[in-house]
Amino acid sequence: MIAERKSADAFAIQVMTGLCVIWGIQQVMVKLAAPDIAPIMQAFGRNLVAAVVVGLMMCWRGGWEGLRQGTLKGGALAGLLFTAEFFFIAQGLVYTSASHMAVFIYTAPIFSALGLHFLLPSERLRPLQWLGIAVCFGGIALCFGGGFNLAGMDSRLLLGDAFGVLAGLSWGLTTVAVRTTRLSEAPPSLTLFYQLFTAALLLPFAALALGKTDDVSFTAIGVGSVLFQGLVVSFFSYFTWFWLLRRYLASNLAVFSFMTPMFGIAFGVVILGEPLTLNFVGGAVLVLIGITLVSSEQWVRKTLRRR
Repeated sequence: MIAERKSADAFAIQVMTGLCVIWGIQQVMVKLAAPDIAPIMQAFGRNLVAAVVVGLMMCWRGGWEGLRQGTLKGGALAGLLFTAEFFFIAQGLVYTSASHMAVFIYTAPIFSALGLHFLLPSERLRPLQWLGIAVCFGGIALCFGGGFNLAGMDSRLLLGDAFGVLAGLSWGLTTVAVRTTRLSEAPPSLTLFYQLFTAALLLPFAALALGKTDDVSFTAIGVGSVLFQGLVVSFFSYFTWFWLLRRYLASNLAVFSFMTPMFGIAFGVVILGEPLTLNFVGGAVLVLIGITLVSSEQWVRKTLRRR
């Protein structure tokens, strides 16, 4: 029997900070290793490594029983959306910066909240969340050159940013697929395996179509990036997140999600020397505020009432 979930304590805050650091630096690692291994091939490698490790863990600890519970269709849908997410991330990082990608990917809660609003009566959006969605989209508009005034904008950067938003959309729709199919009752390990396996299966075809299969040099940075993403991000950090969700209130943990884009921006500037424009900084702040209002609406509401 699972104990009643509790509010985030000092231990949970420390673990969440560590997870946000890991999630924030992953796009920087992809960008850093891009000269050695094309981002689309890194995405294939990370998902293949993680799928093998997760599959072996499930053979040891169980989790395959969900296959007999009608989860295959939901798993296939979630896997396709997960694959699309990593395709857009990989292609986006060819054109835009890691700091930009770190912000746009984490618009995912906005899209999942919108999707669930229309599909699940229990997930209806509250006024504060609608405000958050408006603020977030306003931030995206500002990031895209001051309210979509595209004159003088770098077209490659703009394309990469658009891929980032599409990656966030794909991630958000993956959450909707998980919540509205039999996957909602499946073990988290099986849900994760569906996504990793599908991406590892399909991404090589995308790389082949793009002519990127030969863009692989097994350097220390390239191999290290793939192993970091596969073992640390896709395996260790995700299962740590699931472990936290079984013990702490999800609304409390979601409050800390805003730290991930902040770390992503910081690592992009410090490690890669990426420049920051005033439009992007202002837009990123609005996006983070919007995400917080949507993902942590109950916490925000309670905080405002106390004050």
